[in-house]
Amino acid sequence: MPSMFERITKKLVKEIGDQELRPVKCLVSATKIHRFSLIRRKKARSRFWQLPDIPLDVSLMHILEPGSSVPDTAVEVSADFSDTEVRKQQAAGSVNAGAEVGFSEETAACRGSSLKYQIVSTPHETWPELQKRKLPDPEPYFLKQCREAGVNLYVVTDTVELLNSPVLQDHSSVKVSGICFIPWNIFVKGKGQGRSLQVKEKKLTVPKGSVVAYKRKQLLFYSTGWGIHHIADDNDDKETFPAGEGKEGSGKFSLRSRDALGQQLEGADFQLLQEEVSQNVKAAELSKDMQNIVFSNLLAMLGDREALQDLMDTLEQEPFGHLDGAGGTILTELQKDSCHPGVGSKCLILYLLETLMVLSDIQHVLLAQSMEKRILLPQRDLVRSILEPNFNCSENTPFTLQPELLAPLQGEGLAITYGLLDECGLKMELNSPGSTWDPEAQEPLSALYGALSVLKQLAEAR
Repeated sequence: MPSMFERITKKLVKEIGDQELRPVKCLVSATKIHRFSLIRRKKARSRFWQLPDIPLDVSLMHILEPGSSVPDTAVEVSADFSDTEVRKQQAAGSVNAGAEVGFSEETAACRGSSLKYQIVSTPHETWPELQKRKLPDPEPYFLKQCREAGVNLYVVTDTVELLNSPVLQDHSSVKVSGICFIPWNIFVKGKGQGRSLQVKEKKLTVPKGSVVAYKRKQLLFYSTGWGIHHIADDNDDKETFPAGEGKEGSGKFSLRSRDALGQQLEGADFQLLQEEVSQNVKAAELSKDMQNIVFSNLLAMLGDREALQDLMDTLEQEPFGHLDGAGGTILTELQKDSCHPGVGSKCLILYLLETLMVLSDIQHVLLAQSMEKRILLPQRDLVRSILEPNFNCSENTPFTLQPELLAPLQGEGLAITYGLLDECGLKMELNSPGSTWDPEAQEPLSALYGALSVLKQLAEAR
């Protein structure tokens, strides 16, 4: 399930109703993002998911020549948003595909928050004024690094900022009787007999001034200056640093049209995803020892998103940079493993890291448990059984998990698996193998399928 912070930012964005607004997913990013701050984003190696935005400690003003102050003509609109959710659920029976487990359970949850916020917008006429400020010559080292790494840069144009310091609350309780195991429930773990009451309360204070949502536009750098791509579309193939467009570039963009890209994606189906994963695995040159090292060190890193991102960034450097810890061990062994380090092996590790960056922090914890329990293969098969028939389904459609696929996932293994699916947006019920397909689950489920497939391959060396 999303964090308290992410849950409320998504609800707020939905309530505001602006399609271009992006909810901030974690409190750390909420204190980093400001109007005119820069966002970096790499294009994914897959057509089936997009990599998340990464806020930078750099603003547009840092990379432009000094000039007159920016015209402060921002438009501010203030409003309040309150949200309270009370849920009660009763469950009885078993989801263990034939295991003799009897229980009755009652859960209750109460979540609440009250936000005062303002929407700060940058008028279109501000940008021509800003573009009078040139880029320094030579270009800033930061831009040179981004150009060499092939990242796309965006500038934050509008923000939704908190005018108060709200306290987010999540109060939950679970009553249990009988002998039971409650799937993926964070309040009850393990088996129990008799009757018990578990209560958990969480509070999070969000600092005043935090940015909970934002709009961004892509930056474009070329030989004659810089500009803004005002008609932003993540599926557009425009590059911040076009190929051949350096200081001595021609000033022309080499781009595929949006229509061409649309045709490329239109025929995508589960078979193409499966082929993509297989090709990445087959192209790798990892020895059995190297597979074991990558598997065990990634397992150690799964609780640290920043460490995963650092490994991803360092792998893309030529030559490799330096890292300490588990990431450094992978880099060192990758250089020893082959006379051509970084060809197939590096691509497979980068592909795996991309799938992990798409998934949530809670899914990372659940994946680590899956790796330790060696249940990656039945989990992959279960995810495939959901994705394959529903891949291009654009409506909410009920489905039922097959008992033979649930059978290898007994007890805690089933709980972990249900948690992974729940985090993708499929509302898994405690006492039922059924759920409803949500079209928005396609992207995280595709990334989960890719992660499980590659991790299963690496696990075979153990």
